[in-house]
Amino acid sequence: MGNRALNDPFESLRLSLRTTPAITVSDQQRATLGGGCFWCLEAVYEEVDGISEVVSGYAGGHVPSPTYRQVCNGTTGHAEVVRLTYDPSVIGYRDLLEIFFTIHNPTTENREGADTGPQYRSIILHHNEEQKETAEKLIDDLEANGVFGDPIVTEVESLDTFYRAEDKHQDYYERNSAQPYCQSVISPKVAKLRKKHADKLR
Repeated sequence: MGNRALNDPFESLRLSLRTTPAITVSDQQRATLGGGCFWCLEAVYEEVDGISEVVSGYAGGHVPSPTYRQVCNGTTGHAEVVRLTYDPSVIGYRDLLEIFFTIHNPTTENREGADTGPQYRSIILHHNEEQKETAEKLIDDLEANGVFGDPIVTEVESLDTFYRAEDKHQDYYERNSAQPYCQSVISPKVAKLRKKHADKLR
């Protein structure tokens, strides 16, 4: 993927990132992220402790209630995303973003691996200003520390409307893990999560 080979790309950032403003709420919060096929992100985040729900869907576009076929045509403006419901007393928003930047390539525009098109773009759809600040701060730190070999192209935008994807796209990896795409694309991402973020697993 053209990234520098680092054992832990976030290790050098741990101390500086401790000063990032925390999301202080006592109830469940939501995060919405897109980085390639939503089957991949869904499979990864379903293994993370503190997340109570992962829903695949579409966001960031201009067509109401889009279908998968419409989104795949690349004309609706939507990205494939996952909406996470999480407990911030168990896992922080910054932790979710660290996982996000670990398991996809944020330097390729409208592409993740062999999946190409605007629906596969790297995007963080924040739900409030604190999330926006946290995302922008993390991206600035990643850039300043040269974690990736190329500029980060991840979009940071306010979430407008999230549309839940069709039922066949929910829990896709869990139901189809033996399929070739799952084996060749999703399984390596899940393995990377387990290796790099073992302390955040259920």
